[in-house]
Amino acid sequence: MVIFEIDFNSDEAIYMQLRNQIILGIATDQIQEGESLPSVRQMADHIGINMHTVNKAYSVLRQEGILKLDRRKGAVISLDTDKRKALEIMRHDLRVLLAWGRCKEISRREVHQLIDDIYAEYGEQDASVYPDE
Repeated sequence: MVIFEIDFNSDEAIYMQLRNQIILGIATDQIQEGESLPSVRQMADHIGINMHTVNKAYSVLRQEGILKLDRRKGAVISLDTDKRKALEIMRHDLRVLLAWGRCKEISRREVHQLIDDIYAEYGEQDASVYPDE
């Protein structure tokens, strides 16, 4: 099982921390598509959080097309490939994040370097090459 690290002192909601940890686990190949996550009860016991918190994280991931609930297998990683919707969500989230960065005088070049560095963490060796273009 992937080790999920929750910061109980963080201002970020615990269910969002868990959601983000699962997404990071998928992006770094620690969690594979088709793999079952622990049951809500098992995950709650493993991390030491309330079952309702885990349920909320799983619900958000289901709404985002990251996981499906299967009666026999439980919560299963199943990546919905609705790229248009994903791009709309990213545009919305990035708009605010980039505005925040601009307020902090972070340059376009620095943002691009951050993106390249982060994509490299996910196994994309040369993020400056765009194979889809």
